[in-house]
Amino acid sequence: MTTITLNGKSVTVTSEPDTPLLWVLREEFDLKGAKYGCGIAQCGACTVHVGGQAVRSCSIAIGDLDGQSITTIESFDGGHKVQKAWIDAQVPQCGFCQPGQIMSAAALLDENKAPSDADIDAAMAGNICRCGTYPRIRAAIKAAAKA
Repeated sequence: MTTITLNGKSVTVTSEPDTPLLWVLREEFDLKGAKYGCGIAQCGACTVHVGGQAVRSCSIAIGDLDGQSITTIESFDGGHKVQKAWIDAQVPQCGFCQPGQIMSAAALLDENKAPSDADIDAAMAGNICRCGTYPRIRAAIKAAAKA
């Protein structure tokens, strides 16, 4: 069995060690914020934080995370500065990619308090938005950085 800290609480995972983290979150813990998009870590819809770093939860086995701290969008509870900036900049359209986008943006701002456009582009590369709200995403990240 694997023990992790999930959104600040120690939990024991009963899934098989080779089960992707995404499925553990969605099926075992009923956390539906991280989405299945591609299954090969290319779209970013499943992004969560592992030890403070943005990772694609579809491509990492739960057995490799024993003792790690996992943070999902559900822990932000609507009050995170990135979420507020997202709303103010009217980023979401369909909303499918937004949890992954927000988790990537939050990880960026945890590491870089004043990211340049190039920093934002590098950190957000691999987070795909089919609605094409990239200019609003960049504006929201810049606003969150100033908050």
